[in-house]
Amino acid sequence: MTGPNAVEAKPRPCWIAGRAEQGERELVVRHPFDGTEVASVAVPGPDQVERAVAAADEVAAEFRRSPAHVRAAALEHVSRRLAERAEEVAETITAENGKPLRWATVEVSRAISTFRFAAEEARRFTGDLQRLDTEPAAQGRLAVVRRVSRGPVLGIAPFNFPLNLVAHKVAPALAVGAPIVVKPAPRTPLSSLLLGELLAETELPDGAFSVLPVGNEETMALVRDERLPVVSFTGSGLVGWQIADAVPRKHVVLELGGNAAAVVCADWDSDADLDFAAQRIATYSNYQAGQSCIAVQRVIVDRAVADRFVPRLVAAVRELRSGDPHDPEVVVGPMVDEDAAKRVEAWVGEAVERGARVLAGGNRAGTVFEPTVLADVPTDAKAWDEEIFGPVLALSTVDGLDEAVSRVNDSRYGLQAGLFTHDVRVAFRASAELEVGGVVVGDVPSFRADQMPYGGVKGSGVGREGVRSAMNDLTEERVLVLTGVSL
Repeated sequence: MTGPNAVEAKPRPCWIAGRAEQGERELVVRHPFDGTEVASVAVPGPDQVERAVAAADEVAAEFRRSPAHVRAAALEHVSRRLAERAEEVAETITAENGKPLRWATVEVSRAISTFRFAAEEARRFTGDLQRLDTEPAAQGRLAVVRRVSRGPVLGIAPFNFPLNLVAHKVAPALAVGAPIVVKPAPRTPLSSLLLGELLAETELPDGAFSVLPVGNEETMALVRDERLPVVSFTGSGLVGWQIADAVPRKHVVLELGGNAAAVVCADWDSDADLDFAAQRIATYSNYQAGQSCIAVQRVIVDRAVADRFVPRLVAAVRELRSGDPHDPEVVVGPMVDEDAAKRVEAWVGEAVERGARVLAGGNRAGTVFEPTVLADVPTDAKAWDEEIFGPVLALSTVDGLDEAVSRVNDSRYGLQAGLFTHDVRVAFRASAELEVGGVVVGDVPSFRADQMPYGGVKGSGVGREGVRSAMNDLTEERVLVLTGVSL
């Protein structure tokens, strides 16, 4: 048997300072849908982890000074090779993560773009000139302001986008000449290891990258290692803030959770408008089985259109097919494991016990949880107040924009919000008043372009992703002042 679902005789190697190695033990990766073994992975031992970190530290100064064309060429190579192997890579994502193949294919396309964007930015990441003769005392002086790498990066990635969220750590780091040590999620290490294989084909120096599929219990030792001055973490808020608290003097970037809201305004009132909003919200509440930090969780509808919109939304959710992710008709695949599905089941049960109504779905079969619509959910119930990270949306009706803004902001999270309106004044007001990192007008909050700044406020984290924004985050300004210059 061959392909990403085949069980290989030898564990897939980890990557230590750019070289493939077998590990101290093995990790078995299982398919979330049926529990079958997909592959085994080499887990590095303490000596190998030490060599990876030491190599990143040793090569940091050299890599920081490397020519832009060297880094850009490596990034272009990865982008090109991902495109050449796109079908295989998508199959790998589906095998380890369980997301339907249609979504895995989209993820591969986005990763291809992410590496291409990084190659382009590596070539134009230069700096600024600032004249200083704005005051008499600085006449004849000119400042050259450049950004340089802060040093080696520890990139800790989640399971839900096992390729593209790793790409958003690796590509910007390599673009600015920062060595990176990748710690993938234990459930989904295969995409990161495949990425290591492609990076090994480049001319990057030894130590520029390592991929360490170690257990979560070994993460904090890496976080505390002073040779890794930058930590970039994507995952749960509980773990993220523990990391920030553990290393207050490090530069820490946190992309954490959310309970994203979509607001349907009173002016979004034509049949075509309401059908579009219903389809988009239904799809992007349930894509990735809801396991996305910007999946729609809270739907806030103006009472003026609620009677016409809600039946459309419920019908659109009921039409979504769930089950085997390799079935081309399936939109909603399994959750990452049965414990995750049971947690969502418990949260839905809690909401129902407290008075919520189930308008669609609500049932679990193993790791698959039905696309679900809840109404009348108490605002302090977990299905509304926490990040459910499953295929569940909760409906709320409001009277006007003031109440809608207040309802969105009544959350510990603030990642993105979607606003269905045609009124540009409403859009600008929402951008000013909503306590989120981004507002998407005319669509769901789940939209993300890989080149745009992306991140949240409040409990949703600190720092920004998006290739150029991440490059800024991984670097610091250096100023060179020239004296006696004719301007």
